Amino acid sequence: MADSKATIERLLKTAGITPNGKEAFDPQIHNERFYGRVLRTGELGLGESYMDGWWDVKRLDVLIERLVTAGLRSKVSVNPTMALLAARSFLLNQQTARKARHNASRHYDIGNDLYERMLDKRMAYSCGYWKGAKTLDEAQEAKLDLVCRKLHLKKDMKVLDIGCGWGSFAEYAARKYKVKVTGITPAAEQVALAKQRTKGLPVTILQKDYRHMTGKFDRIVSIGMLEHVGPKNYKIFFGKCRRMLNDGGIMLHHTIGNNQAAYGTSPWMDKYIFPGGVIPTLSQISHAVEKRLIIEDVHNFGPYYDKTLMAWYRNFIRHYPEIKDRYNEHFYRMWSFYLLACAGMFRARQMQLWQIVMRKVEASSPVYESVR
Repeated sequence: MADSKATIERLLKTAGITPNGKEAFDPQIHNERFYGRVLRTGELGLGESYMDGWWDVKRLDVLIERLVTAGLRSKVSVNPTMALLAARSFLLNQQTARKARHNASRHYDIGNDLYERMLDKRMAYSCGYWKGAKTLDEAQEAKLDLVCRKLHLKKDMKVLDIGCGWGSFAEYAARKYKVKVTGITPAAEQVALAKQRTKGLPVTILQKDYRHMTGKFDRIVSIGMLEHVGPKNYKIFFGKCRRMLNDGGIMLHHTIGNNQAAYGTSPWMDKYIFPGGVIPTLSQISHAVEKRLIIEDVHNFGPYYDKTLMAWYRNFIRHYPEIKDRYNEHFYRMWSFYLLACAGMFRARQMQLWQIVMRKVEASSPVYESVR
């Protein structure tokens, strides 16, 4: 244990972090087994030991930001757990239609009561657009309107929303831009609430995987969906989108972006938050659409995800007493770790947020005029 403690303390020192120190980002260690656990299982051990109450910290987001900025992930030896996850993700398709439905249920079907309290009034579960916005509601409305304007929506257009969530985009686009929206998601709880929220509008909500969707559409959008597609399915996904897109059609994909290619997410995130999730790189996306689609515009506003996540966290802790009978202390610590760790990673620019606009390859396509 002494060797583990000394090793972890030495690593943390390179990031200016001191266990049991006085700074708000210094972790307070309650169980000395913390050191060995983190050294053996890396990020998985860090997250699980926090969930178990082995350590606390006043500013978890800042701690993670400093860990990421110092590059400590690369300084911890690859352990069997990490190696097994990487090998499984590389060799096997973790996002088949059957697995995708299970993966979606694990995260999105845990309870609408949680998401209703954490998210904005429209329940948009993706990065807001904070340019000129002062509140989460304003940032999410600005994001939805930005997407609509980038798609150049016109009245009565047929729009496919892949991974429609609780219907925030479908409701907004149908109400403000008078378009006809079909939204699909594999998550049952999302389908139920999305149908309620879009009742009376020209919106159809289906519990369906994108691979099973048919039809032709003037516009296609996915917001926070590409992270669930997986590297082995990118060509399948974009090929399917291309076949469903009418000639001259436009589509927009709003996705978290990685700085380097990966076939899986962190072991902790895969186990507790987003099973099967993988963050794509621009090179993976561009390779998948070669000879199929034109990339017309790429817009990165990754730092806005930090603000979005911190707003979600504040909502979560403020409303947690209302739902604590359903979500125990262990869940509270897990969910807090998820939101704050992600905020720290975006603040360190470890992850990005891209809106990528595409069209079919057509010689006669006019110049695409983007907006910001």
